[in-house]
Amino acid sequence: MTKIRIIAAIEIGSSKVATLIGQIATDPISAETSINVVGAASVDSKGIKKGQVVDIEEAVEATISSVEAAERMAGCNLDSAYVAIGGAHIHSQNSHGVVAISDPSGEITGNDVDRVIEAASAVSLPTSREIIHVLPREFVVDGETGVKDPVGMSGVRLEVDTHIVSAASAAVKNVQKALKEVGIEITDLVFSGLASAYTAVSPTEKELGSVLVDIGGGTTSIAVYIDGSLTYSGVIPVGARNITNDLAIGLRVSLETAEKIKIALSTKKKKIGDSEDSDGDEMDLTGLGIAEIKKVSKKTLLEGIIRPRLNEIFTMVRIELEREELVSKIPSGVVITGGGAETAGVIDSARRMLSMPVRIGFPKGIGGLMDDIMVPSFATTVGLLHYGARHLPEENLTMFAKKIRLPKATGIFGRVLDSIRDLLP
Repeated sequence: MTKIRIIAAIEIGSSKVATLIGQIATDPISAETSINVVGAASVDSKGIKKGQVVDIEEAVEATISSVEAAERMAGCNLDSAYVAIGGAHIHSQNSHGVVAISDPSGEITGNDVDRVIEAASAVSLPTSREIIHVLPREFVVDGETGVKDPVGMSGVRLEVDTHIVSAASAAVKNVQKALKEVGIEITDLVFSGLASAYTAVSPTEKELGSVLVDIGGGTTSIAVYIDGSLTYSGVIPVGARNITNDLAIGLRVSLETAEKIKIALSTKKKKIGDSEDSDGDEMDLTGLGIAEIKKVSKKTLLEGIIRPRLNEIFTMVRIELEREELVSKIPSGVVITGGGAETAGVIDSARRMLSMPVRIGFPKGIGGLMDDIMVPSFATTVGLLHYGARHLPEENLTMFAKKIRLPKATGIFGRVLDSIRDLLP
């Protein structure tokens, strides 16, 4: 009998708080899994700046709105979720670990793998930082390199190269506190760039060498894959909202109006209100319900305002890649995803600044409620579902059962309700 699991993914980003609820179906014979989205919701972000929580109460309010909308759609109650974390506080480094094989016969076991990864994790970090990922890149058995899974092999010495992603402890605690206020336990915190790569970058691209550039609202995440493994990750504190700010300043309009203009300019379809008898450059904005400005030059917007900011973002990406000496190791090129991937001129700018093949990364590998989420802005959230499907603990492989949602309350009544929650299965 096919086993059904329910997992949830929450992205608390600079521009939106997105929640997805997915059914993970596992075939008992083939062990293949499929993901069907049964609940999806997205609300405007509050209390988040540059990927970090700056106002707990506002962040909780937005998260509750997003989670409850997804719950209503799915008809179930969430108590845990995989949560994306980003922001300029994310750092990464590579580490090496070595252990002796414990089995006298020399056969490598899962325990040996755990020990060598733990040895590689023993890196010196400031007390203000904590590790969120230790990702094996390759194993070395008695000098034999390129081993992906050493379990069952024979040897006396096991080594591992790992990629370690760390985050500021304060930023992690703020996210944990916000989700605790919502009543959701964090199953795992996942770097947003890693999550996006799960769904936007193909295995072939990872194996050949590629770089994911996830342009979010306030930050841009970078994830470099070489030989199928994550080799470098980082975050640039510039995102698509900076483009909106530039438009607002350049046109002397509100941020809301600038966002409308950016979206209208970025869509590939014919813009609302475009003048039929224009020379192709003038853009009529009357159909967008904008009062401040009626017409604008597309060339001025694209070449004078949007392109310089995009060039800045991709120049900063190139500086990161050159500093890590990775430019020549990613022949598959660049995969751009995130909400900023839909900005007009993004592909041309990336090609110009990075001198690599470029494509837009769309989420894939899911079914169900797909209409509104198969866009680059949902790559991180969809990627979290893929991550959860691959890493869900065995003890959580239970049949789905609808749970009771109890209202939140404070004081004595609230403590009584908390006691009742603890008694529920």
